[in-house]
This record gives sequence, C-alpha cells and structure tokens, in this order.
Amino acid sequence: MANRNRLEIPKEGFNYRNALKKNIGIYPVCDGADLTGANLSGVHPFGANYSGGIFTGANFSRSTLVAADFSRATLVGADFSEANLSGVDFTEANLSGANLSGASLFEAKLFKANLSGANLSGASLNRADLLEADISGANLIDANLSEANFLEANLSGSDLTNALLTGALCIQTNFENATLENAKIYGISVWNIKSEGLKQNNLVITKGNEPKITVDNIEVAQFIYLILNNEKIRDVIGTIAKKGVLILGRFTDERKKILDAIRNKLREFDFVPIMFDFEKVSSRDFTETIKILAGLSRFVIADITNPKSAPLELQATVPDYKIPFLTIIQEGEMPFSMFSDLQKYNWVLPTMSYGSETALLQGFKKGIIDKALDADRRLYEEKQVPPPNIMNIEDFED
Repeated sequence: MANRNRLEIPKEGFNYRNALKKNIGIYPVCDGADLTGANLSGVHPFGANYSGGIFTGANFSRSTLVAADFSRATLVGADFSEANLSGVDFTEANLSGANLSGASLFEAKLFKANLSGANLSGASLNRADLLEADISGANLIDANLSEANFLEANLSGSDLTNALLTGALCIQTNFENATLENAKIYGISVWNIKSEGLKQNNLVITKGNEPKITVDNIEVAQFIYLILNNEKIRDVIGTIAKKGVLILGRFTDERKKILDAIRNKLREFDFVPIMFDFEKVSSRDFTETIKILAGLSRFVIADITNPKSAPLELQATVPDYKIPFLTIIQEGEMPFSMFSDLQKYNWVLPTMSYGSETALLQGFKKGIIDKALDADRRLYEEKQVPPPNIMNIEDFED
C-alpha cells in the first residue's frame, strides 16, 4: 500500500511549488528527479527526500528544508542563500559553486560532500559533520564553524577570514594556501594539518569574555593557550629559544594603528608578535598573565604615548625579566612620571621618539630590531655565572 504522506515527483521537470501547495502536509520524494534550474525559493517541506536528485542551478533561497535528505544529489551552482538547512543530509552531494551564504547548516551531514568554490560566507555550520569534505576554494568569511568536524577535510585555497572556529576538530585537515585571518579559534583541536602557504594572522585564542590574545599560527595557538594555563609547561618553555615579541600600548583606534604597524613589521623579521589588549582588564590575573607573556618573549616593545595601562604593565614585568624593553613615544609627548624609576634597570633601553608611523617603520630595523638584539646579546653575557671560587682546605694545614 502506498504511503499517503508521500508525494512522488516524476523524473521530468514540473511545477514543484504548485504541487506542494496542492498537497499540504505531504512531503515530497524526489527519487532521482531532474529539477535543473527549478525555482524552489521559499518552500517549507519537512523531512523531504531529494536523494540522488539533480538540482543544478536550482533556487532554494530562504527555504526551510529541515532534516531533508539531499544525499548524493547534484546541486552544482544551486542557491541556498539564507535557507534553513538544519540537520540536512548532504552526504556525498555535489554542491560545488553553490550559494549557501547566510544559510543555517546546524548539525548538517556533509560527509564527503563537494563544496569546492561554494559561497558559505556568513553561514552557520556549527556542529556540522564535514568529514572528508572537499571545501577547497570556498568562501567561509564570517562563517560560524564552531564545533564542526573537519577531519581529513580539504580546505585548501579557502577563505576563513573572521570565521568562528571555536571547538572545531581539524585533524589531518588540508589548509594549504588558505586564508585564516582574525579568526576565533579558542578550543580548536589541530593535529597533523597541511599548512603550506596558509596565510594566518591575528588568530584569537581566548574566550569571548576574556582579554583578547592573538597569535599568528594555528598550530601554535592551542600550545600558547596551554602555556598560559599550565605552570609546569611554562617552566619548560623558559629553556627554549624564543622568537616572541610582546607589544604593549593603548588599544584606542589611533594608537592601535601604530601597534598593528609594529606587529606587521616584526613579521618581516621572522618574529612572532604577541599582543594582549589590556584596555579593559581588571581581573586579579592581570599581573600573572602579562608576566607569562613577557617570559615567552625575546624582547618587549611598549608604546608609552598617552599611556593608560602601560605603566602597570611595565612595572609588573621590568623588575623581574632581564630582557630588552624598548619604549617608543610620539614626538611632543613625555614619558609617564614613574618611568624614570624603571630606567635604573639596564635592560630598559633609551626611549625612541617618532614623528609618524612612516618614520617609525623606516627606522625600525636599526632603531628597534638591531638595538634589541644587541641588548639581548649583552644581557646574555651578563647572565653567564662565573664558576664558583673553591679553595682546598689542605692548603691551610699547619
């Protein structure tokens, strides 16, 4: 006996929207139907079966297709913009070049799906299963990828700028030649990824309610966060040669332009810039956190122009860390009153004034980098402890 809740769709094209209107409460069964180029915008069937169907260039924009089955369907160039695709099964479906911008794919099944060249900007794929999916060349700008499974997925050449990757699983994932900038990656799991050519800057490793800490390497990110929260690991790191440079200063719009310029310049010299936005920090962990970051750094650069938190930051670190501290200040400004107390430490170098961002960058190598490295070598020699003076008691026998 036939299922009365099933609307069989013939393999030849037909007016799908009218069919749905005439069959209220009935879910459609595609069973391999060819609906190439069909206009299905705004349809709301629940649990529809489109498995194996051909929907090349079809329009599903703003549709609600919760729990639909598109497994092994051909959806090349289809438009799913702003559609609700929660729980949809796209297993082995071909979505290459599809438009899924702003779509909700919460807990969608995308195992071995082809999303190459797809537009997923602003889409929500939290908890989606993208195991072995091909997402190469896709647009994932501003996408929500939290807790998504990218095990053995191919993200090569994709753009993940500003993406939310909190808690995402990235094991043996291919990120070659992808762009990963300003992404939030707290809790991400990264193991054995392919990262050749990966463009990665300003990755946020802290929770949304914590002071922002950024790094420039996804594989280092979880390690840095672990260091901040594990005392034993921090002790081990103290023996490792470091390329980290801690950047301190105010994070107002005007001052942050200078800090960003310093960060970009440091990258040119193969250093790893570490910036911690202290502007809103008031927790009791402030001193400990900044000391940890300073301990990971080869030297510190602090912009003390119109300072707010810089005096506290420097007072918390300078006395305890014998590493070069380079302070810079805008021409016409004067250091804060207590700065003279810090200059008694010979690892606090003379303050460098600058008239403009351009002037600062032009003199950056000789005035900042070279001076920091010279001081680092000098301090290293000072830290070398001479052998103890040991005398033999037998030399004093009567």
